[in-house]
Amino acid sequence: MKMAKIDLKALKNRAENEIETAKDLKELNKIFKKYLGKKSQLTEVLRSLEKLPKAKKVKIGQEANQLKNFLKIKFAEIAQEIKEKVRKEVEEKEWIDITAPGKKPALGHLHPLTQVKRKTEEIFQAMGFSVVEGPEVETEWYNFDALNIPKDHPARDLWDTFYLKNGLLLRTHTTPVDIRNMEKNQPPLRIIIPGRIFRHEATDASHETNFYQVDGLMVGKDISVANFKATIQEFFQRFFEKPVEIRMRPGYFPFTEPSFEVDMTCLNCNGKGCPACSQSGWMEIVGAGMVHPAVFKNSGLNPRNWQGWAFGMGLDRLAMMKYKINDIRLFYSGDLRFLEQF
Repeated sequence: MKMAKIDLKALKNRAENEIETAKDLKELNKIFKKYLGKKSQLTEVLRSLEKLPKAKKVKIGQEANQLKNFLKIKFAEIAQEIKEKVRKEVEEKEWIDITAPGKKPALGHLHPLTQVKRKTEEIFQAMGFSVVEGPEVETEWYNFDALNIPKDHPARDLWDTFYLKNGLLLRTHTTPVDIRNMEKNQPPLRIIIPGRIFRHEATDASHETNFYQVDGLMVGKDISVANFKATIQEFFQRFFEKPVEIRMRPGYFPFTEPSFEVDMTCLNCNGKGCPACSQSGWMEIVGAGMVHPAVFKNSGLNPRNWQGWAFGMGLDRLAMMKYKINDIRLFYSGDLRFLEQF
């Protein structure tokens, strides 16, 4: 029994030393199992008490229980010290100075075509126009027939069309929405129709298979070409924020009569000639004319009572002029080096 007493003292010294030198909670847990676990020496001492005389049993039992309580307290103290140390290390590592100015997160931005579309809508709305939309998948009636372009008419060759099944097609212009709007609304009308259109044609610096257009329509009792010229000049001046030279020349569109093309000085080269303007110094930007009487009839309006003009303008080309871009294909390239400039 004398040996058991010495063993308890030695056990206490070893345990205390190991507990105090533990580096982390994982190591401390191993030490705990070593000295207070089911197979520890202290547990064996407590189990052997049954074989001892009563006096020895009481004495050694007290010493063993005192050691057990001492070790539990010691373990709790060291565990708390380790947790506090870890907490401070984490705080130092992840400390944030809440008084320091924040870093502005990198944000996305609008595509240049979206910016141009919104600017165009804003200007025309300020001039009293309403913005309307229509379907991208159209019928031949709205895309062609109602616009005075019947089947087998040679004018259909002017639009390289993507045909779908069941008489449907991808719209080649946003002009069909003019018909849809006149069917449902009585004049006077003042609307623009921005949207995506599709053409089955070869791509180059100024042509794409998928691009954006804005149509305009004004219908009233005494609407004239002079109204159109004043409107389009005002639009260009507000859009480019400076005077812009334009020219109007005769053109042909089956749904307008008379028809005319509107060119503006190429702002990429200031009229000197570049790939965007095919070296001409002028950029074809608008196709327009007075609404054909047949189109009014197809829309359910009497051409004797109403007259007006319509135009179609490429938003892509507006963007090319606005930002001095010489290749329309850049808008659809997905190249972030290009897009991040806007």
